[in-house]
Amino acid sequence: MKDFAAIDFETANGKRTSVCSVGLVVVRGGEICDKTYRLIRPRPNYYSEFCTRVHGLCYHNTVEAPHFPEVWREIAPLIQGLPLVAHNSPFDEGCLKAAFDLYGLPYPGYTFYCTCRASRRTFGRSLPDHRLPTVAAACGYDLQQHHHALADAASGTPDGSASARQIAAELHPEYTITVDGTARTFSDANGKAV
Repeated sequence: MKDFAAIDFETANGKRTSVCSVGLVVVRGGEICDKTYRLIRPRPNYYSEFCTRVHGLCYHNTVEAPHFPEVWREIAPLIQGLPLVAHNSPFDEGCLKAAFDLYGLPYPGYTFYCTCRASRRTFGRSLPDHRLPTVAAACGYDLQQHHHALADAASGTPDGSASARQIAAELHPEYTITVDGTARTFSDANGKAV
């Protein structure tokens, strides 16, 4: 897969509608062509202590931020026609659908691929876990600022020249890769072996 958009949402609280930041990395022809990070005023507009500990954002960071529809109007043209790639995609896809529903927007039916599922199929039990920092390290990349939406979307080296998500996205159903001398295949968008 040479064309895709890696996406990551952070939430202010336990509600999927409470997206407070989004990171997006657009890849075309195997090259990163755009990186976007936006703060979003969450709904409901309060921060749980847990979420603030995870990503460091609080009410004061987003009190003047635009609401989701305004941010999405900027992002939608960047990802038009592209599959979306996320680590633990059910969370990010759930956030996106919840935000669309909250604001009464028609959901365009984006196709999501999950790098966490890809990691489980590719690395199996050779990794201690399949959290994003672990998978990025296994792919040879140092993930800085985990739980910063753009850093998580990029999952890349400091110069942005490559990303673990690019590698994971290469594990598209029609591709087989070699890990430790063993050929392994990716699963489809629903996590089923191909």
